[in-house]
Amino acid sequence: MNNTCDYVTWSSSLNYVFLAYSATLLVLGLLLNGLALWVFCCRMRQWTETRIYMTNLAVADLCLLCSLPFMLLSLDHTSDTPLCQLSQAVYLVNRYMSISLVVAISVDRYVAVRHPLRARGLRSPRRAAAVCAGLWVAVLGSLVARWRLGVQEGGFCFRNRARQQFGSTVISLLGFYLSLAVLVFCSLQVVTALARRPPADVGWASGKAARMVWANLVVFVVCFLPLHVALTAQAALGPTSCAARVAFSQTFSITSKLSDANCCLDAICYYYMAKEFQDASSLPVASGGKAHKSQDSQSMTLT
Repeated sequence: MNNTCDYVTWSSSLNYVFLAYSATLLVLGLLLNGLALWVFCCRMRQWTETRIYMTNLAVADLCLLCSLPFMLLSLDHTSDTPLCQLSQAVYLVNRYMSISLVVAISVDRYVAVRHPLRARGLRSPRRAAAVCAGLWVAVLGSLVARWRLGVQEGGFCFRNRARQQFGSTVISLLGFYLSLAVLVFCSLQVVTALARRPPADVGWASGKAARMVWANLVVFVVCFLPLHVALTAQAALGPTSCAARVAFSQTFSITSKLSDANCCLDAICYYYMAKEFQDASSLPVASGGKAHKSQDSQSMTLT
């Protein structure tokens, strides 16, 4: 097959734009996530559920950013070199760990807002740490399965010409669409619960919390959905012509860069996600029961 079908080629001006974008993303992401880790590890008084989830999310985003230059460098090769396998493994683990942790945070938020009376038994820092550990194991396990399928299909690395991608792509798609469904459900439930609170209880904090839910959902969809829609189309259509292969390669290149922006957007949302839900979860619930004031609302303060 013609090699031109297996490589994404751009004009020199677009290459400079992409290079500037990646460099900006890397510098800004390292700065923001590094600052977030410093705040979580050095400036907060107590380990809470939200703090544990966000610390793991910052670590995942930071590791993804650190692997990004090596992953981009490995794309110049079509064989499964050690650099290619290692850099792309780290990149994929932390991309899907970021997705998983965003979903875990939304579920934790759902429990705190929709089931405040049960939150005392369902939410705790120890359980949050166990969830994070389980997610790391699950994501690493899925990567091992993807690697084994990739080897069977011609290679693990993205640019390997012999790689058919179907089996490993299905693993990614199933994980993403399940995560998206959970995130949408939890977000809608939280927004609905906040909107149904008595007028006397719906204040500034509750309104900002609802807006933050929508903002987080929009960021997730904008960053990750285009890439996975493209993967879905590729798996469904199985393009074989040169023009189709080039079109999909260009689409993957652009949508992957878009998904990388989530690392910076996550960091911007860290503080507001913690503060707004700290305030909102302390408001009374519409049912008239006394809401459980979680450890997050008691101790998520900066020293």
